[in-house]
Amino acid sequence: MTAAARPGRIVGMAAPFIPGRTLAGAFYTEVVCPLLDEEFPRLRYAAALLGPGSEVLGYDTGRSTDHDWGPRLQIFPAGGKRGAEIHAMLARRLPAEFRGFPTAFAVTSDPGGPPRHRVEVAHLGSWLEGLLGFDPRQPVAPADWLATPTQRLAEITGGAVFHGGPGELSQARARLAWYPGDVWRYVLACQWQRIAQEEAFPGRCAEAGDELGSVVVTARLVRDLMRLCLLMRRRYPPYGKWLGTAFARLSDAPAIAPDLTAAIAAAEWPARGRHLRRACTAVAARHNELGLTEPLDPGTRPYFDRPYQVLVADRFTAALLAGVADPTIRGRPLLGAVDEFIDNTDALGRPGFLRAAIAAAGPAAEARPARTPR
Repeated sequence: MTAAARPGRIVGMAAPFIPGRTLAGAFYTEVVCPLLDEEFPRLRYAAALLGPGSEVLGYDTGRSTDHDWGPRLQIFPAGGKRGAEIHAMLARRLPAEFRGFPTAFAVTSDPGGPPRHRVEVAHLGSWLEGLLGFDPRQPVAPADWLATPTQRLAEITGGAVFHGGPGELSQARARLAWYPGDVWRYVLACQWQRIAQEEAFPGRCAEAGDELGSVVVTARLVRDLMRLCLLMRRRYPPYGKWLGTAFARLSDAPAIAPDLTAAIAAAEWPARGRHLRRACTAVAARHNELGLTEPLDPGTRPYFDRPYQVLVADRFTAALLAGVADPTIRGRPLLGAVDEFIDNTDALGRPGFLRAAIAAAGPAAEARPARTPR
């Protein structure tokens, strides 16, 4: 099957690229809102562009327009009322094109399905629960936070709201704006723990003559450091395709990214280790700027009696956990939020499975292995 024939692909797009959030906002203001005002003058609703899609977080480019992309948004009628009527009205009255882009198009999630308009009309609570696994219009429990991938949290708190309506959507987004203090400390602690578990491995692999293995583990550490930087700067890390893009937008990136890049690119361990140490030290200094713990020495030191310089990153884990007051969080095993220990794409798209995984981890403290060289 050629690229042009794949379901959901948009072929032969001639219109100049417009960022999806900009396109959606104009589509709402110029087309959808006037139709709603005319046909349902007393309708109370919210209108937004949220959920999956590179344009929601502002990462789309001209390449994005080849599938699942076009004038689209969500309408959330108060109480979920009249949804079918609104959808049918839009199907009748929306123009065939807007700014040169078709308003009806197929999507890859419905292969073989007919093109149709992509103004989604939904009950707010049901839509949120389908994406997150819980309804954030209600108080959000620690398990809700931990069972939700950061990509999903970004998809709700990012994007754009074009009309707030009754206010429930804005309240839900505000509730999810960032982790509560104890949850944030715990997630940060577990991210440092991931680094602690592998920070000596690049040197050990190289010493054993496994340069490829050293590069692979270095790349894993680089990924974890990037996610950690985003979490420290109160940014929900997006999934792999956009992680580098999100990291590059941090104010920290110009000082840290060159060493992260050089660590992966280095052909031999001495240079790789030097750049990795610099990056780790810089990230540790950023931790101290947060004021979440007493300042910790950001320098590296030998890994036991082995000649690998490491942060001993579990120092940061212990310091962060010491500041967690909630015993149900402090007593959890050091697994973290669900996407700190699960990175399978299909699994991360199943809220029920993720909630079961967090429940299975349990709040009870478990014996933590001593830190010994392996």
